[in-house]
Amino acid sequence: MSLAIFDLDNTLLNGDSDHAWGEFLCEQEIVDAAEYSKSNDYFFQQYQQGTLDIQEFLEFALRPLAMLSTQKLSELHTQFMLQKVEPIILPKALALLQKHRDQGDFLLIITATNSFVTGPIAARLGVDAILATDPEIINGSYTGKVAGTPCFQDGKVTRLNHWLKDNNHSLQGSSFYSDSRNDLPLLELVDHPVAVDADETLTQTAQQKGWPVISLR
Repeated sequence: MSLAIFDLDNTLLNGDSDHAWGEFLCEQEIVDAAEYSKSNDYFFQQYQQGTLDIQEFLEFALRPLAMLSTQKLSELHTQFMLQKVEPIILPKALALLQKHRDQGDFLLIITATNSFVTGPIAARLGVDAILATDPEIINGSYTGKVAGTPCFQDGKVTRLNHWLKDNNHSLQGSSFYSDSRNDLPLLELVDHPVAVDADETLTQTAQQKGWPVISLR
């Protein structure tokens, strides 16, 4: 059984679930719309440029989780899935997932976006497992802080290596699909890296290295 690994945002989704969650919080008036939207866009631009300070971003992005009860968060996420996520699920992404499923591969999403946002999305897509940045939970409530290593850039490699050890998988025959320069450390590691609707930096790297460049749009 080979590993088929997928980035989530702007790879399997036609958009960024982290940024969309921020927009959703603004629309629901959970946060100050003008101030939060400005920061949300600022961090998203940094991510696209490959200059994101992940700790600074997570301090911003996880704070709203500590403001609300788990019941309220669950209700909001159900609404978020219907309004924001379903419209950006790509039919070609579902077909790609099914292709790997039919081949008997193990389907793993690995994403920098926190697991509160992405866990239900991974369930909707029917993958076998997900590695995401984990928000800290104490006594059943979110603290607004991060737990462990953020699943970002080199952190994806760190988290994946721990997961491989704990789950008796290997990277032999593995593939990884991503759109982002931020994922180059992991793309360099797998046997079959694939650039998907990639940013300029990743597109150039893929062309130089002879990696497949595809679109799911």
